Amino acid sequence: MDQENQTTVTEFFFSDFPQFENSSLLLFIPLLFIYMFIVVGNSLIFFAVQLDSRLHNPMYSFISMFSFLEIWYTTVTIPKMLSNLVSEQKTISFIGCLLQVYFFHSLGVTEALVLTVMAIDRYIAICNPLRYAVIMTPRLCIQLSTSSCIFGFLVLLPEIVWISTLPFCGPNQIHQLFCDFEPVLHLACTDTSMILVEDVIHAISILTSVSIITLSYLRIITVILRIPSGESRQKAFSTCAAHITIFLLFFGSVSLMYLRFSVTFQPLLDKAIALMFAVLAPFFNPIIYSLRNKDMKDAIKKIFFSPKTLDVSGS
Repeated sequence: MDQENQTTVTEFFFSDFPQFENSSLLLFIPLLFIYMFIVVGNSLIFFAVQLDSRLHNPMYSFISMFSFLEIWYTTVTIPKMLSNLVSEQKTISFIGCLLQVYFFHSLGVTEALVLTVMAIDRYIAICNPLRYAVIMTPRLCIQLSTSSCIFGFLVLLPEIVWISTLPFCGPNQIHQLFCDFEPVLHLACTDTSMILVEDVIHAISILTSVSIITLSYLRIITVILRIPSGESRQKAFSTCAAHITIFLLFFGSVSLMYLRFSVTFQPLLDKAIALMFAVLAPFFNPIIYSLRNKDMKDAIKKIFFSPKTLDVSGS
């Protein structure tokens, strides 16, 4: 194939977005509301943890980091979706598409690592409480958070560099709501058998995290059930309930998206899974962490009301 054909495609077209006159505004408004809620809700959680000294412990530090990542994770895809709903030019440049894939997956891998660290943190806190403060030191928490970010943003670089070297000579229509590995690789004018290798790599990383988290929470539940005091048992369950719910939402949608290998879904179902993965799971994060946690609710209230006002209302 000559060089001219190899460099033909400079942008991709999102072909499955409705035209603006075809009621796309009905999709734009709820998606905009969801995005604003994700940004505001996760920002409140992040600042509540930073500003309230009672929440300066490993568990809330990891929750704060996860909320911070959720803001950027959704910002990589949702604003472009909103733009595609109201714009006639539903395109993205080749470089822009690769950057969207890179940051979307880098942030996703980092979130998966943070969820894994959170599960290990809860395992130590409940299964080995006497040594918790000795093991989960502030220095270790910083190291775990930093290494999660570094690994998450480095592990995807080889794949992105490899894709950038592939020839794309048409067609250029992406049948998905955002740029992702498989839809982009299917457009390459070369042997795409490496897609299977990509699937295996993603499956191994996903299943590794899922296995560690599942084993941690199974052990935690076993220990909790042995607690003689009903009140202590309920408090321990309540502490882990939010983590388990976020774990199921995040990895449930990830598994549907990336653990299916050659299995294909109907286009509408495929996009519904993508929305659940990229939009709905982050939407529920602030709801779960704020509504099920009294300390978090009190900390968020302190952002809007002075402690003196809260004391008066509480009395």
